[in-house]
Amino acid sequence: MLHTILIANRGEIACRVIRTARKLGIRTVAVFSEADADAQHVRLADEAHCIGGPRPQDSYLRGDAILDVALNTGAQAIHPGYGFLSENADFADAVKAAGIAFIGPSGASMRKMGSKAGAKDLMAAANVPVVPGYTGADQSPDVLQREGDRIGYPLMIKAAHGGGGKGMRIVRSSEEFAGNLQSCQREAASAFGRDRVLLERYIEHPRHIEIQIFGDTHGNAIHLGERECSAQRRYQKVLEESPSAFLTPELRAAMGAAAVQAAHAIDYANAGTVEFIVAPSGEFFFMEINTRLQVEHPVTEKVTGLDLVEWQLRIAAGEPLPLAQDAIAQRGHAIEVRLYAEDPDAGFLPGSGTLHTLHLPRPSQHVRIDSGVIEGDTVTIFYDPMIAKLIVWDDDRPRALARLREALAQCRISGPKSNIAFLERLVRHPAIVDASIDTGYLDRHLDEFLAPAAVDATLLLAAATAYLLTQESDAMAASAGSSDPGSPWANTDGWRLGHGGARRLAFAHGGQRIELRARGHAGSYHIELADGSHQVDGARLSDGELSLRIDGAMLRLRANCDARDVLVHDGRQRLHVQAEALYHHESGADAAAEHRIRAPMPGRVVLVQAKAGDAVNAGDVVLVLEAMKMELALKAPRDGVVAELRAQAGDFVEADAVLATLEQ
Repeated sequence: MLHTILIANRGEIACRVIRTARKLGIRTVAVFSEADADAQHVRLADEAHCIGGPRPQDSYLRGDAILDVALNTGAQAIHPGYGFLSENADFADAVKAAGIAFIGPSGASMRKMGSKAGAKDLMAAANVPVVPGYTGADQSPDVLQREGDRIGYPLMIKAAHGGGGKGMRIVRSSEEFAGNLQSCQREAASAFGRDRVLLERYIEHPRHIEIQIFGDTHGNAIHLGERECSAQRRYQKVLEESPSAFLTPELRAAMGAAAVQAAHAIDYANAGTVEFIVAPSGEFFFMEINTRLQVEHPVTEKVTGLDLVEWQLRIAAGEPLPLAQDAIAQRGHAIEVRLYAEDPDAGFLPGSGTLHTLHLPRPSQHVRIDSGVIEGDTVTIFYDPMIAKLIVWDDDRPRALARLREALAQCRISGPKSNIAFLERLVRHPAIVDASIDTGYLDRHLDEFLAPAAVDATLLLAAATAYLLTQESDAMAASAGSSDPGSPWANTDGWRLGHGGARRLAFAHGGQRIELRARGHAGSYHIELADGSHQVDGARLSDGELSLRIDGAMLRLRANCDARDVLVHDGRQRLHVQAEALYHHESGADAAAEHRIRAPMPGRVVLVQAKAGDAVNAGDVVLVLEAMKMELALKAPRDGVVAELRAQAGDFVEADAVLATLEQ
């Protein structure tokens, strides 16, 4: 068995590999960028070394620097995690040439799968079903247009190298083809360094089902069952589960056999995932092989009871597969979602900043948390903004969904915005509950999963009550320490000279300001909202639980409140508001703002589509910003003429920087 491994990654996957290595008595070496000096994977490893600046290309993508650390620390093997260098065949070869084991497939296997076009041809030759399309080397626009017209519409343009939902476009007519081709090629070149694309028939309302495979260096290959990954937004998975409620036993067996056949076709060793697209009829087609451990591998671990990282380490050490195919069994149902620092109501704009509050469910037999951050850590702008993976397990799917809803209700994050409320709506949506969701459903019906425009009045009343009770408790604690606690000025009943005991409150929520008026104290309040007046009685807040009567009806909610943030949860939905100063000055700044196009976050300008003097219409794309692994189109806020451009393609810009102005 190995005695020392280096982990060429960061975040939750590095922490997850370290846990298994420690269980097996294997020493771990971490690498980190200057931005990650205090990261959790650095603190968990037995040894850690800085390899460069905060940008991935200056650190985690520097194979030479990583190899130097491995050689200097005596590491016998390198685990690449996922992303970064995990599917880089040249890096895998360099590791092997240095006399170090690569904990993943060989460079030769990667090259066979590194090109989606070559992979499809290889799988077709191995009698693995593939989607009809074009994978040719001639990439001239005219040839691609002609092939697209031959395949028919709708069709998919896909980057031939890469993954993660990058470089993919759906084209529904011949007239749309050229523009989508250029956009796809530009994104592919930026993300993967190569702009080659392939074309394939687009399957309407498909399922995305993947099969976990493992191979060893002794010629054995097996599969560990499927994961359903059909809940996607812009090709990014947002919920994964196993087993799939869609598959019949016959279809499951056929897909598993095809996946093993694909593994044998490329002499595959170590962990991998064969991804299939499945039509409503049950007809399935090969999409690609991810030549690495998947983000969603905990789902498979929960239903099989196996440690996939341990399998990886044993296979890398030359051992045969631990089990044969007939020894693999699944039990129960597992579901995974990912908590991100992002704002779903603002187009899922990634966020960054300090995690002032990070409260996650306690791990148990039914709940697993994989995270690379703790409270007080910072989500940086340089990497994926994932905070944690939340995985639940139970005997069947309905129970697993119930576990997931309860686990999400316990999550609290303050600092950067998060997608928790979005996930809570997702796991209660009928398309998830009845397992009918297809890969395009979220994009077609996204408004069904976003926060409603109007704030729920009951939750708002509960939040205001929690805030009032907290204010009174804090004031009482302060008066208890006063030199004259009997002074009328130390009274906490909310009375104010000239106000008859009335208090005005202001909260911020979803970009809007909410003002209300309250009278009363000690858990009994008369609160005026925009929709009318309400009576609150018997309110008590203790140990994160709020009980109260609103207009005579008794309610119990989870509630957490501090000087700024208030979070209430009624068991089905949450409301998170921030207390604001009661009086604020409004200036003419808002009017001036519509003349400026600002960077919503730090990033790199990848495209400038206008120049000074150009006329633009409201909504026209003026610049494209690349930030946190995604492209953001920055659009004209109104009709007008471009007065000035303050950025060029390739420039790095800070958040809120003015990139362009319109003539006033």
